[in-house]
Order: sequence, then C-alpha cells, then structure tokens
Amino acid sequence: MSVLNHERRGLSLVELAVVLALLGLIGTMIGSTMVRQQRFYRGAAQLLAAREEVRDAMELLSTDIRGLSSADTVRLMADSAIEFFASIGSSVICQTTANEVGLPAAQPSANTLSAFLLQPDTGDLALFYNDSGGGPNHWERHRIAGLTSRSLAASCPAASGFSDQSDLDAGHKGFLLTLATPPSPAVGVGTPVRFVRRGRYSFYRAADGKWYLGYRRCNALGASVCGTIQPLSGPYRPYSGIRRTTGFLLEYFNAAGLQLDATSEPLSPARVDITARSESPQRMVVEGRAVSYSDSATISVAVRNRSP
Repeated sequence: MSVLNHERRGLSLVELAVVLALLGLIGTMIGSTMVRQQRFYRGAAQLLAAREEVRDAMELLSTDIRGLSSADTVRLMADSAIEFFASIGSSVICQTTANEVGLPAAQPSANTLSAFLLQPDTGDLALFYNDSGGGPNHWERHRIAGLTSRSLAASCPAASGFSDQSDLDAGHKGFLLTLATPPSPAVGVGTPVRFVRRGRYSFYRAADGKWYLGYRRCNALGASVCGTIQPLSGPYRPYSGIRRTTGFLLEYFNAAGLQLDATSEPLSPARVDITARSESPQRMVVEGRAVSYSDSATISVAVRNRSP
C-alpha cells in the first residue's frame, strides 16, 4: 500500500502583493467613480437650484404685476424695487347700510361671486366701481375697517339675487365688510368690488451677505410705510446697478414702448421687464477649471387694461 502525500501550499508573498495591488486599484477606481458621480449630482442639483430661483422671481412678480388694472397705481419704480397695489380678491355688493356692505359667500352652490387670494383686513383697500365718478377709471376707494363672516340671511339674502336658497340651506356664510368711510350713493346692490393690498418687492442684501428678492407689506393710504422684509426667493448675484451684470433688474415702459424712470406718472407703466440672475453657492471643477453654475432670464409683463 502506498501513501500519497499532498502538500498544502498558500499564496506566496509576491502573489499576495499582486492581489493587494489589484484590490487597491479596483478600490481606487470605484472610489474615483463614486466621487465623480457625487460631483455630477451635486453640480446638477446646484444648476437646478439656480434655475429654480430665477423662475421663482419671474412667477412671483409677474402674477401680481399682470393683475394690475387701470385703477391700480405703481407707487415706486426703481431698478431694484417696485411698490404697488396688488389685487387680492373680488366680490359684488348684496346690500349696503351706512358704512357696512354685505357680500355673498365664497363657496356657493352655483357661481362663486366672492373670491379671495388673501383675506382682506384693516390694512387693505376696497374699490367699488362707480360709473358716475370715483377715482381713476371710476373706481371709488375706501379703507377697510373690518371683514367678518356672517350668515347669508344677514349679509346676502336670497332676495338680493346673489344667493340661492340652497346656499342658505347648506349653511354657507357671506361676509360683512365695514368701511372707514361710507361709500357714495352711486355704490349699491350689484356694484363690483375689488380688494387690493399695497406691498413692495425689493432686491436686498441679507445678514448672511447674500442677495434675495423680498416682500414688505405697506400701509394702505398716505406716505409709504412698510413692515419688515420677508425673503421670497434667492440667493441671486449681487446688485451692481449695471444692466448686464446685476443680479436683479426692473425696467418700466409706457404703452408707446418708451422707457420710464422713477419720476414717471404712477398710472403710466404699461409693461415691466424683469431680469434675474442666480449663481450656485459653490464653485465646481470642470475640465480643470473652477466655475460657478449660473442661470438668468428676462420676462416682459404687460399690465392689464392699461391705456396709453
């Protein structure tokens, strides 16, 4: 009988060194790929964020500016700020008593005759259409002293023609609008009502040293007095006062296409051009160069129903 001897042999030092080198090379390649992927996704996220900030500025301002009518004045026209009365709601008068006005429900069974983007309050104005007089284009202005919810039977009964019995049966409520001064006799049942709020959009430098688009609510009447600014979108490129480089720019034009300045009449703007430029907060290395992702856009907003 013969006995077979089997030798058990491990990796040599050279083979072990080769294996470790290969593992290190593979690990380095995987790590490098992951780093590149992270840089790509981080760069893409910053590029999208820069574009989003620009679009935010466009949407925020264009909606309010487009909603201006021939009755709304622009109180401030600067290259980095604009102050005006923005529409926040509309309704129709059901009944009037001295300085109190009844309004229909905001959720009736058929047509919505009262609609509010924001709830009007004592800092806002109510505009009543007065075909025989009033302010610019027959809109009569009154400061709001209060707006409260009331039953339709008290604020807008079915006899007014602006509420259905089904609305009363469903328990829908109307509104009681109290004015600081009584409206003229020409304002009565069926008169359209618009609610406007005075506010200022401005480009400003925050405490963190970055530039943002902000909003401040202002007093309804008299000299402009505005509250604390609230950031809406940003950051953007810094303000430079130079059209080609500044982070935010407002330009104003009349109906004939002529550019206006800060001394122009408050009812003269027929178009506002908005330019915004954003930039990524971190610089990225692209093809060996450190660059910042940026985006810019310009939009022209026509003011509705503005006459030459």
